Amino acid sequence: MMRLNKLILFLIVAAVLTSCNGSSNASNESEVAVSAIQPPTSLKYDIVKVYKHDTSSYTQGLEWAKDYLIEGTGERNSILHLLDTQMNEVGKKVKLDPSLFGEGTTLFKGKIYQLTWKNNKVLVYDAKTLVKMNELNWPYEGWGLTHNDTSLIVSTGGSNIYFVDPTNFSIIRTLGVFNNYGYVSDINELEYVDGKIYANLYLSDNIIEIDAATGQIVGNADMTELLAQSGVKYNPKLIDGGYVLNGIAYQQKSKTFFVTGKCWPVMVELKFK
Repeated sequence: MMRLNKLILFLIVAAVLTSCNGSSNASNESEVAVSAIQPPTSLKYDIVKVYKHDTSSYTQGLEWAKDYLIEGTGERNSILHLLDTQMNEVGKKVKLDPSLFGEGTTLFKGKIYQLTWKNNKVLVYDAKTLVKMNELNWPYEGWGLTHNDTSLIVSTGGSNIYFVDPTNFSIIRTLGVFNNYGYVSDINELEYVDGKIYANLYLSDNIIEIDAATGQIVGNADMTELLAQSGVKYNPKLIDGGYVLNGIAYQQKSKTFFVTGKCWPVMVELKFK
């Protein structure tokens, strides 16, 4: 009987040790998997040119359409308008209903799409006339907007980016954005360029570069010194904490990015190295 009890005790201890060893291995494997994700590289840039920017423009969306820059703004006096290559306003200005808070904009197949923040509406305009053609429904908050060859790409302020059908805004694909520490939220204004999505992180001075296939953040540009480098002698955030870096537009002709902020006095043309 004593031998049997000793045998049972031995088996129990062996089982516990095996279980602990298995948990340790699983933990180690998890740590190895996380550490295998490479941190984003540091994106350096050169300033090409600095332009004046209307300090009343609470910039939410920015995109080049050949020789015109589309800018959508937010707050109570939200607008949609076009700027020329010298950042002068051209044509008519579209004023949104005061109940609508404008957000990201993009041009896709002859139509300009403009998100609204909490109104669950997507405004669709004729790109040539800026006449509103349609309104679509979007069940979430609207933040940033861009497109690839087939889909519109939407951010909602979280860590997910959504690829949607341009005809009805139904979700085709959801992409989680992450770096070597985990998922990253506050994804805001977007710009799609050659398989990468460039995004502002709300309330930060960073522009991140996201692999559009995987969601991994592969690059990070620290724009903390951009205003000073552009000759601006004050920080707009001292006027209002919401006057942050926001707005990215890529000009295909020059292969340069145009970057600004909410109510910033400058629009900066730059090239990533």
